[in-house]
Amino acid sequence: MYSNFLAYKISFIPGEIYHVYNRGNNKEIIFREETNYEFFLKKMHKELESCCELLAYVLMPNHYHFLIYIPVDIPSNPSLSRKIGTLQSSYTQAFNKRYNRTGSLFQPKLKRKCASEYAEVCFHYIHQNPVKGGLCEVLDNWKFSSYGDFLNSNENGLVNTMAAQELLDLPKDST
Repeated sequence: MYSNFLAYKISFIPGEIYHVYNRGNNKEIIFREETNYEFFLKKMHKELESCCELLAYVLMPNHYHFLIYIPVDIPSNPSLSRKIGTLQSSYTQAFNKRYNRTGSLFQPKLKRKCASEYAEVCFHYIHQNPVKGGLCEVLDNWKFSSYGDFLNSNENGLVNTMAAQELLDLPKDST
């Protein structure tokens, strides 16, 4: 039932930007209804806000992407791996209970790449995901992404838009 124990071993280097992503086990749907997305977003806020700056995210039916920055004033950060593991594990428990299922929901190995050299490209890739995945024709129409944070239309405001604009050298209308 607990997913992603391997994530605990991943270290993140302060001052770097990372593309972090995972998908459902066997490409399984991990968000079946709107309340699933909303619950995951609340868990994201709770688990990630203390250990990184979230620069962009998207939640798709069978996977998610985060673009995160590790501030230099946070020492070597194995706790971020643990926080992501907790996020996935607690979400899996709730999902399994809700849908009367057992077992892992996420693939066992969390993916992460240092994206400091291509962070702006990754930022746009993350936001284009719902359009390329055929979920919407216009980015504004997918509310489970940080795109709305940059348009000031998202209610959750999980992303530090000022940090994203500064770190990625984005213009104010970059989305």
